[in-house]
Amino acid sequence: MKKIFTLIVLSITISFSQSITWTEITSNYTMPAGVKIFQGDRATPKLKIFYIEVDMNNPNLVIHPYISSTNRNVRDFVTSVGAYAGVNGGFFGGTNSFSAVVYPNEVKAQNVASVTRFSQSFPVIRSFFGMKMNRTFSVDWIYHFGSNVSDIYKFSAPMPYTNNQQTPLPPPQQSAGTVYQNLLVGIGGAPTLVKNGQVNITYDQEIMWGSGVGYDNRDPRTAVGYTADNRVIMIVADGRQVNSEGVGLPELAQIMINLGCIEAMNLDGGGSSQMAVKNQYVNNPSELRAVPTILTVTHKDSMKLPPMIYFEKIIDTGDPECTLVGPGWFASANPGFWGTTPAQLNPVGNGSSYAEFRPRIFTEAIYEVYGWWVSSSNRCQDTPFIIKHKNGTDTVRVNQVQNGSTWRLIGSYTFSNDTSQKVIISNAGTPGTSATYVVADAIRLISYNPATTINESNLKKSLDFELHQNYPNPFNSSTVISWRSSIDSWQTLKIYDLLGREIATLVNDFKPAGKYEIKFDAQNLHSGIYFYKITSGIYSYTKKMILLR
Repeated sequence: MKKIFTLIVLSITISFSQSITWTEITSNYTMPAGVKIFQGDRATPKLKIFYIEVDMNNPNLVIHPYISSTNRNVRDFVTSVGAYAGVNGGFFGGTNSFSAVVYPNEVKAQNVASVTRFSQSFPVIRSFFGMKMNRTFSVDWIYHFGSNVSDIYKFSAPMPYTNNQQTPLPPPQQSAGTVYQNLLVGIGGAPTLVKNGQVNITYDQEIMWGSGVGYDNRDPRTAVGYTADNRVIMIVADGRQVNSEGVGLPELAQIMINLGCIEAMNLDGGGSSQMAVKNQYVNNPSELRAVPTILTVTHKDSMKLPPMIYFEKIIDTGDPECTLVGPGWFASANPGFWGTTPAQLNPVGNGSSYAEFRPRIFTEAIYEVYGWWVSSSNRCQDTPFIIKHKNGTDTVRVNQVQNGSTWRLIGSYTFSNDTSQKVIISNAGTPGTSATYVVADAIRLISYNPATTINESNLKKSLDFELHQNYPNPFNSSTVISWRSSIDSWQTLKIYDLLGREIATLVNDFKPAGKYEIKFDAQNLHSGIYFYKITSGIYSYTKKMILLR
């Protein structure tokens, strides 16, 4: 049965006050549960527009980009990979993708690092639509500092270019961004259209001027976004036709918002804009342009997903679970360190100086141990990582001249609930003409064993820890958060918005056992849903609160 509803498209920078009438056309195709298709029609200005809605709460569905060394039209491409449906991907030239394509644990293509304007090279940070390991999404501005997934860094904003700027800006620095964590798959594009539920078109900053991609002219367009309830919207607007003129970026952004998107990104448009369900076109493309990349909805078994991580613990040198023992430690000035604490250096010596990392393990299981360090030519080439585990002690020597600023596997070991088990980075390396320092930065433990999952009952049993509901809730301007712990521990209490962005840190301190409460002042925040999360050791507990103005 077809469903019809009307979407009012609001005026932004140009007038597009006519309504779009949306009709569900899913019944025209064979689609799995959780996938719906809609057609939109408007008389003035003439427009035909289509979108695929994917309910990502269905665990059998995934969003997956694909790239090919041979360009194909979207219909044939979707059919060849066995996807349910798809749209064209990011920008390209010939058979080369100028927009990122990320598979599980593999970067297949990178966002363009610079563009040529006025016969000069302009470094640029561009948009990226990513799906994380937990099947949530985000639109971010990214830059590649290498060819690995761990080399993808997120930035809080693109570079501050203005329209037709004559002078290039310096390239972005790693220290100004953050590592893109837990990325599963994703695709690049430009520009960002929507952030935080608001129109935020970074056309100038991403240097779309001079690219042939217009700002507010009506053209065929393709975009992708997601909603607060984890639905993905892939949309294609027909254009350059008698019965459909197309849309500009401001109108496209507003359409995405009206469909519920809290973040959205533009993909390649024009003759590339195509939407297909298996071997059928949904839209009427202005051209059947062959493309090297597509973005699809497909079954989870269609891609090789990495095993699910049930436990993860990262300890930085600035965390209370790490102790720097012995003389000679000092902070490195090199960028690329993990977290907020710079990497720590110590002269190569006899082992009397070392960094001791003490992960608190409650469930006996096999854990993978990873190391993170900042590489340089003066680093030790056989730095000892000493792993004290349930079955004994192993020493693994790593070359810290290489493979820096990414997680590197040290080995897999069985850990149990024994506080003597730990990871040590020793300065007992072999000195040489250039091997001057060992590096201690961060370690990471992960387990794929479901038994290591910590839930609320485990938390209360192990730590006798309680986080109470804030009061009042809903609240206006301020509220009180309270909790109780029966043991001494280092505790953090942070506030996050609906997109998972950190808003405030209320507590970051060692707390004796006892009852606590703190007032949270939200007078500078907008109405909406927020979360408060308390962390103690490897445990964390989160509750939701509602701010009403």
